[in-house]
Amino acid sequence: MRYSVLIIVVALIAAALVAGCTQQVQQPAQTPASSVGEIKIGVIASLTGPASNVGKNMWQSAQVAADEINAKGGIQLGASGPKVPIKLIVGDDESTQQGGQKAATKLITDDKVDILVGGYSSAVTSAYQQIIAEYKVPYIVTGASSPVITHRTDIDTSYVFHHCPTTDSYGQYTVTFIDQVIRPAVNKKLNAAADRPFRLALLYQDTAFGKGVQAAVNDTITNNKLNIVLVSQQGFKMGESDFRTQLTATRAANPDAVYLAAFPNEGAPIITQARRDIGLNTIFLSVENNDNAQFYKDLGQYGEGSIIESRFSPYTAPVGILADAQSKFKNSYNAKWGTFPDMMGASTYEGVYIAAQAAGNAGSTDKAAIKQALVDLNMPQVIEAMKGGSISFTKDFRESQFDLWMEQLAFNQTLGETRPDIVWPDNLKVTDFTLPSWYQPGSA
Repeated sequence: MRYSVLIIVVALIAAALVAGCTQQVQQPAQTPASSVGEIKIGVIASLTGPASNVGKNMWQSAQVAADEINAKGGIQLGASGPKVPIKLIVGDDESTQQGGQKAATKLITDDKVDILVGGYSSAVTSAYQQIIAEYKVPYIVTGASSPVITHRTDIDTSYVFHHCPTTDSYGQYTVTFIDQVIRPAVNKKLNAAADRPFRLALLYQDTAFGKGVQAAVNDTITNNKLNIVLVSQQGFKMGESDFRTQLTATRAANPDAVYLAAFPNEGAPIITQARRDIGLNTIFLSVENNDNAQFYKDLGQYGEGSIIESRFSPYTAPVGILADAQSKFKNSYNAKWGTFPDMMGASTYEGVYIAAQAAGNAGSTDKAAIKQALVDLNMPQVIEAMKGGSISFTKDFRESQFDLWMEQLAFNQTLGETRPDIVWPDNLKVTDFTLPSWYQPGSA
């Protein structure tokens, strides 16, 4: 009897030891805050290739944020831990899928970054997400706008956090503006009945980004039963420079307006070629990534009357609590780089602050702890207007929620460039939307 009891006791002790060992394997000890010398943040940006204009702005904006954080002593690790500096390391995705895979791999395996920020092209970003999933590195995406980035189910996306509106958001927002503001203005100009269908054309980049906008436009019209008909849907390859063929077909469809899902280096020549070469004198609406200083310069006089959906602009800001914060960022950026930041730069600047907050809340460089800190994040908005005034990520797809607006561009003769004014929604607008004198609507 005693022998049997002894066997049972030994077995219970052995089981407890095995369970303890298993628990240790599953939950490795975190790096203590006292041994952390710096937080390494990798920034993936398109420094070369078709998206280099925006990518350079993203990288430069990240450096402004790191300078500000380090000037204050760095990141406070936990409630009582030390302050440590940020070290930024850039990876050039070369505006290609292969370049993105190479950049992500190097940052993770060679540079051993603690967290990633950036990503612009949705097609490029989605191409290296398998690497993020494999190494379980927290990634704050600040540019790639396709919802596929966090909605896809073929790989684990739980370490990816989306800090920019998706194509669903701004596609829906822009079409709503068309229905509520542009459509009544065109009907008034034509002296047409209020139920005249609005004729919208779509010109989109043939990538996950452009197709995401296309899907959002079609879904918004259908789901909301809007009196808008899509008279033309023309695709183009990323990085194209001659759009005359697509624009000729678009003009033949007699649109009332044309919505562009394009990068700035595509959007500016599209609008210029349309008005200068094709005689397509209509309202062009652009996606928010075109709110970029170089875009305004490249457009010149042909940008007059255009619309940009936006949440941050180098040349305007909504009146309110964030006006001073935006002005400070713009001035700091201009002092360092001699120009002004763009939309993607602003969200990447914020991305570095979000990364810093998450690492501080985690109190270590442990990637699982940083990921959980991002899941639980609730921090004050930085320079962009967020719904509810704070930055957090939705529980389902880890998306932050922005307040958006629409701008109309007016040509400044002295500058030789257009400048934006907010025209919608009513609580943010500084002037009313107007149809330019040269505007030609589609057929009545």
